[in-house]
Amino acid sequence: MSLKIPGALPLLFLAACSQIPAKSDVKADKPVEKARAGQSKLPSQDLTGPMLFDFLLGETALQRGDTEIAIRTYLKLAKTTRDPRVAQRATEIALQARQPVPALEAAQIWAELDPNSVGARQTLAALLVNFDRLDEARPHLEKLLASAGDNIDEAFMQLNSLLVRNTNKNTTFELVKQLAQPYPKLPEAHFAVSQAAWFAERFDIALTEMKRALALRPEWEIAAIYQGRILARNSNASALEFFEDYLEDYPKANDTRITYARLLLSEKNYSKAREQFQQLLEENPNNADVAVAVGLLSMELQEYDQAESNFKRALELGYRDPGMVRFYLGGINEKTRQIDTAMDWYRSVTSGSQYIPAQIKYAILLSRIGKMNEGLQHLHSLPVTNDQQTAQLIIAEAQLLREAGGYQKAFELLSSGLKKLPDYPELLYDRALAAEKIGKSDIMEQDLRKLIQLRPDHAHAYNALGYGLAEHSNRLPEALELIEKAIKLSPNDPYIMDSLGWVHYRMGNLNQGLSYLKQAFGLTPDPEIAAHLGEVLWVQGTKEEATEVWQSALKNHPDNEVLLSTMKKFMK
Repeated sequence: MSLKIPGALPLLFLAACSQIPAKSDVKADKPVEKARAGQSKLPSQDLTGPMLFDFLLGETALQRGDTEIAIRTYLKLAKTTRDPRVAQRATEIALQARQPVPALEAAQIWAELDPNSVGARQTLAALLVNFDRLDEARPHLEKLLASAGDNIDEAFMQLNSLLVRNTNKNTTFELVKQLAQPYPKLPEAHFAVSQAAWFAERFDIALTEMKRALALRPEWEIAAIYQGRILARNSNASALEFFEDYLEDYPKANDTRITYARLLLSEKNYSKAREQFQQLLEENPNNADVAVAVGLLSMELQEYDQAESNFKRALELGYRDPGMVRFYLGGINEKTRQIDTAMDWYRSVTSGSQYIPAQIKYAILLSRIGKMNEGLQHLHSLPVTNDQQTAQLIIAEAQLLREAGGYQKAFELLSSGLKKLPDYPELLYDRALAAEKIGKSDIMEQDLRKLIQLRPDHAHAYNALGYGLAEHSNRLPEALELIEKAIKLSPNDPYIMDSLGWVHYRMGNLNQGLSYLKQAFGLTPDPEIAAHLGEVLWVQGTKEEATEVWQSALKNHPDNEVLLSTMKKFMK
C-alpha cells in the first residue's frame, strides 16, 4: 500500500528533521516554560548524521510505497530519539499499513514517552485489546476513564466500540464490568455493561443493567430502545408492551416511536404501524429527520408512493444529507422500474457518503439498458480517495462483467485488485464467488477461509464456503457445519436458510430441506431459492406446486440461469 505524503522531498526532509529539537544553551523565557507546563518533556537531542539519514530513508520509503522499510526506520528512530512525536509517527505509519505488531511496539513507546497523551493511550489500549491482552489494556482504559472528566459519559459510550473486535466476549464483559464498578450512578456505565453482557450472550444481565441505566435517566431514548430490543429477543409482545408504556410517558420520543413502528411491521401489524407513521408526521410536520424515517418505514411496507413523497419532503426541508435521500429516491424508482428516473436520481448525487454507491448504481443501470461500455467508462471516471472506494469500484466493475457473462474477466480484475489490497474482505469474498463460477473451487475455498480468518463473524463467508463445498465436492457434513455456523451468526438471512435447506436436501433430509427452503422463499422470492424449493417439491412428488413456484419466479426473473436450468432439468 502506498502512503502518499504531499509535498516535495526537500520539504519532507526538513519537516522530518524539525521533529527533533536541536540542542541549545539558550534558556527559554518563562512564558514559554509556562506554556509547556503539563506537556511531556521532550528530549534534548543532537540531530546527528545517522538520524538525518534515517529520516530521509523513512520518508523516501513512504514515497515509494515501501512501508516495511518506513516502519522499521521510524521504529528505530523512536527508540534512539526517545521523542514521542516520532513514536506517534511510527505508530501511525504502521497502522495505515495494517501492520499491528510494529504498531503495538511503536504505541508502547509513544505511551511511555508521553503518558499524558489521550491519543497514545487510546491507540495502545485498542491494539492490546485486538491482541487479546485485556489485562494489559485495563490500566490504560482505567486512566482514560479517570481523565475523561465531564466527558466520562461519552467515554463509556465509546468503550464497547473499542472492545468489539476482541473475540473473547466473556472476558470483555468482565473487563467492562470492572471498569464500570467505580461509577454506580452513571447511566452510561450501566449501558456499557449491558452492551458487553449482550455480546457475551448474558441476556439477563444485559436487561438488568439496561433497566438500571434507564432508571437513572428515564428520558434516555437510546436506553429505552435497547431495552426494547433485549426484551424482543425472547418476546416481541413484551417489547411492544414496553414501548407502548414508554411512549405514554414520553410521547415526543420520536426514535422510540420509529423503533416501535418497525417492530409492529415485523409483526405484520400494519394498521398500528401506520398509526405511528401518521402520529410522527402530524407531530413533526417540518422535521426532515422524521420525514426520512417515515420514508424508510414506508419502503419496508413497499408503499413506494408514500416513501417517495416523504423523501421529497425531506429534501424540501433541507435534510442534512441530501445525497442519501436522493440515493433512496433512485432506489424507489429502480424498484418500480422507472429506470430513467432512477438513473437521474442516482446521477444527481454529487457528494456525501452515498456518492460512490449512487454512481455505481448509475453505471449498473447503464449496463442493463445495453450501455455496458458507458457504464464501465463512468466507473473509471470516478475519483477515489481511499481504499474502500477503490474496492467498491473494482467490485462494481466485476459485477458488470459478470452480468455480461465475463466471469473470467471478472476473476482477473478481482485478482488484480487483491494485489493492491491483499486482505480486503469484500474483494476476497467477490473473487471467491467469481472463482466458483469458472471452476476454480480451490481458489474459492482458499479466499473464503482467509476471509473467515480475517473476519470470524462474516456469516456469508461461512455460507458461501459451505454452499460451494456442497456443490463441488462430497464434503457435505463439513458444508452443513459451516452453514449452521452462518445461520447462528445471521439467523434470519433467507440466503443462508436457502443454503441450509439445499444441503439438507443434498444429504437426503428432504423434510428438513423443504422447511428451510419454504422459510427462505417466504422471506424473499429470489429466483435461485425458487429453483431449489421447486426441485425439492418436485422430488417429493408435489410437481404442481413446484411448477407454480418456478413459474411465479420466472415472471420477474425470465433470464435467471439457475432457474431456467432447473426447470429444463425436470420439465422435459
